[in-house]
Amino acid sequence: MQTDDLFSRARKEQINREAPLAARMRPRTLDEYIGQEHILGPGRLLRRAIQVDQLSSLIFYGPPGTGKTTLAMVIANTTRSQFVTLNAVLAGVKDIREVTAQAQEQRNLYGQRTILFIDEVHRWNKAQQDALLPWVENGTILMIGATTENPWFSVNRALLSRSRVFQLLPLTEDDLRAVAYAALRDPERGYGKKKVDLHPDALEHLVNVANGDARSILNALELAVETTEPQPDGTIVIDMAVAEESIQRRAVLYDPEGDYHFDTISAFIKSLRGSDPDAALYWLAKMVYAGEDPRFIFRRMIILACEDVGMADPQALVVVNAAAEAFERVGLPEGRFHLTHAALYLATAPKSNSAMAFFDALQVVEQEPEGQVPNHLKDASRDKEGFGHGEGYMYPHAYRDHWIAQQYLPDALQGRMFYEPSNQGYEAHIKEQVERRREEQLAAMLETDGNQEALTFSPADRTRDRWLQRTISDTGKELGEIRDRLFVQVNVQRHHVVLDLNAGTGLLTWEAMRRAPEGGVWALAADSRTAQALTQQVARLPEIERPFIIEGKLEDLPALLGASTAEPPRFDLIVGRNSLTHCPDKASIARLLAGLLQPAGAISMAEVVPRHAQRLYELVDASALGAEVRAAWQQAEEAIYADAQDDMTNWDAADLEQAFTAAGFASVQVEVWRATREYLITADQVQRWFSVAPEGARPSYAQHLARTLAPEAIASIQALFQRQLAGQTVPWHSTIAFLLAKQPPIP
Repeated sequence: MQTDDLFSRARKEQINREAPLAARMRPRTLDEYIGQEHILGPGRLLRRAIQVDQLSSLIFYGPPGTGKTTLAMVIANTTRSQFVTLNAVLAGVKDIREVTAQAQEQRNLYGQRTILFIDEVHRWNKAQQDALLPWVENGTILMIGATTENPWFSVNRALLSRSRVFQLLPLTEDDLRAVAYAALRDPERGYGKKKVDLHPDALEHLVNVANGDARSILNALELAVETTEPQPDGTIVIDMAVAEESIQRRAVLYDPEGDYHFDTISAFIKSLRGSDPDAALYWLAKMVYAGEDPRFIFRRMIILACEDVGMADPQALVVVNAAAEAFERVGLPEGRFHLTHAALYLATAPKSNSAMAFFDALQVVEQEPEGQVPNHLKDASRDKEGFGHGEGYMYPHAYRDHWIAQQYLPDALQGRMFYEPSNQGYEAHIKEQVERRREEQLAAMLETDGNQEALTFSPADRTRDRWLQRTISDTGKELGEIRDRLFVQVNVQRHHVVLDLNAGTGLLTWEAMRRAPEGGVWALAADSRTAQALTQQVARLPEIERPFIIEGKLEDLPALLGASTAEPPRFDLIVGRNSLTHCPDKASIARLLAGLLQPAGAISMAEVVPRHAQRLYELVDASALGAEVRAAWQQAEEAIYADAQDDMTNWDAADLEQAFTAAGFASVQVEVWRATREYLITADQVQRWFSVAPEGARPSYAQHLARTLAPEAIASIQALFQRQLAGQTVPWHSTIAFLLAKQPPIP
């Protein structure tokens, strides 16, 4: 038995020595792993899960040479679980049953779970994936799959729903250089014992042609070193000539039936739609170079000619269709001119998607009651005598300009518009004509329909009650718009680390978790009540997926972060809503936040500007008070927002922009949004405005007015509010400053 062990060990060592350089240089620990910082950087979910050995089932998705299998090997070296490997090309249901049987035994005898790594998991059919599903579901097997195909298309939905997907990206040029240098320095697995002189231009050529693939650059480096004769002093010189021989043609990631096919044609179509001829030619060249079927490209361009160019240039369809027919006659390679001609025409043509109006009409047909054909449009050749079908139809050619205003839509849809002409190209010339004729048609319809009901709203009217409920909910709608706008103005990646500066109810925290599920989210709660509420809400989530909730003041944020985790993160994105309203020194907070960001990180904030708040005197008719009282009242209310000592009202959007510019951000944009919503003013609200505020709180509205107005005048104003405002819904104006500040990228 001992002899067999020695023989097996010696054989294994021989295999390792003879393995390709790319296999020998596989990282064994997270510290050796190069690249994929977006999922393995400090604070990222996957790194934390590997470090504490709290993994769930995983799927690694990315192109070849990005480290999917290597990352699985790193997990194998760090986990306390049994680690088993299968290749989906070679393994079948029988192998799955054997692995699951062993996993059950391991769990029952030793309480140890089993991690099953499946390379090329997309190669398994549905039956094979279904055979594994029960064991993943009951926890017997923790699966790690690796795939170059989009898992949302290639992996069983049930299996996918029980796994967390991480996308690996092509390695950067810096990553590839680090991979090459690591191989040259390593004395055991690489060429550290040899004298290799790798010229800088040769390295750059290898990096460039490797195109983000670590295996490609290691294979080229191995070929260069192993086939180059050493100099008399033993030095192996890898110059540009050797490098060019070692790696001659860039590998283009393209699969005619896989993700790269769909992603590349998508990029091509979007470039055409976006009127970028340079990008369109690049993606077209990539597809032709990779062997894409030109007929497929033409089919997509024929669709785009109507969908995205449409009536802005009706000749687009003619040109593309003619180019497609010419290609059929000519073929490749000369047919590339016809592909190029069609692409350039579409890229430079004016754009209009007005043809999408058809789908609006289709939705109406699907959802609304069927509209009857107006009598004058019905077929007169069949039922004119008995039913009067076609009676009253006016023949357009009998009128000037071959047009007459008459009804064509069903009665229930009169005035409904589907087609919206754009102001681009040819369509701009017909836009005015279409609009003018619509106006005339509407006028003709109203002329023949004089029975218009005048709707009134009274407290007993249920329709009015429903309307009031909708206006009350405008606050939620406005908050949703603010949330969406904050995240839309930044490009949130699934792996980003995000900080919510004023968690409150969790409005921004939950959205950050949805948008960055593979990253991490930190939420700052201003007080213990808020922190406790958030903690209770996240308790239902698995511990590894929960946001980090910290409690304290904004100015203490660095210390709070340091106390919350052993590796204080730097954030890709910081979001906040009304985080700075009460901060007296906004410039120092801006500098503090700048220090918490990653290079190229961003801050996206929405701050209500109290200085421009709704003025209450604008909501009522105060003519009964007299000119002198009205003027004094207006002056007293304006003084509330002109107090230079009040940190809440002594700043404007320009001050916000200046504070973040002075903090050293590469770019700072502040956009002011004037929002108006319907606001229900209750009797209790009026009472609060004219009550005495609790000690330590901000003065009430009446207390502010009392600084310059007599008690009798304030009483008259309160009575006016009670008569005109209590129970009424009014347009309520507010001003919100949207800030977007970005850090410079790594130089």
